[in-house]
Amino acid sequence: MTATTTPSFDLTGRIVMVTGATRGIGRAAALACAGAGADMIVGVRKPRDGKALVAEIEALGRRALAVQMDLADLASMRKAVAKAQKHFGRIDVLVNNVGIGPENLAEDVTEEDFDYTVNINLKGTFFTTQAVGRLMIAQKSGRIINISSQAGTVTLRGEAIYCMSKAAINHLTRCLAAEWARHGIAVNSIAPTFIWTDGTRPSLENPDFHKHVLDHIPLGRIGHPIDVAGAVVFLASPAASLITGANLMVDGGWSVAGG
Repeated sequence: MTATTTPSFDLTGRIVMVTGATRGIGRAAALACAGAGADMIVGVRKPRDGKALVAEIEALGRRALAVQMDLADLASMRKAVAKAQKHFGRIDVLVNNVGIGPENLAEDVTEEDFDYTVNINLKGTFFTTQAVGRLMIAQKSGRIINISSQAGTVTLRGEAIYCMSKAAINHLTRCLAAEWARHGIAVNSIAPTFIWTDGTRPSLENPDFHKHVLDHIPLGRIGHPIDVAGAVVFLASPAASLITGANLMVDGGWSVAGG
């Protein structure tokens, strides 16, 4: 490949699949990738949930397909991947965005709590990646981007199972990067700090908790979904063609400050 003087962040001609795409980080990532030129596959829990997002993506001049998928139901996930592949012919980039983090002190965690978190965050992510990865192996190219969390690196009290699951995602990222590089597939993860979303807003609007979070972020602000979406576009783009097995911290410095 001939080196150029200007890195390219253009995703024109790429087919990008984002799971959990209707709100928060997933929605921002889907719109950002479409804005960079990609055609989009958006994974949604209910068919009606994707209509508004598809319309927004089409308004940007890109093609979009909403597919119903529930990571707790692997059959629905596999059906969604097959539908997407049939519609577009390929999937160039997978953004694994779905994840849950029910808060509970370690001594109070039940087997049901444990299984629910691990089934979504690990089992669902792995088998979605496997399904799309098989298509990418046949294509001999692809990018996989796992939305992890700073919780995979730093400790968060009351989040032991969530932290464990995200640490596992970080290492799964490295394992798949090593295993699939020979197929032309790059696998990376992104680890955000607290991000303003519908799910985090009730906690972040609590003044005491808000101050606690800011005390741990050297850059002095809580993130927004677009902060993570920018990292997604970068890792999906030609500019990141020599990056694999990396965990990109989008945490305002929390991890390096010893959070």
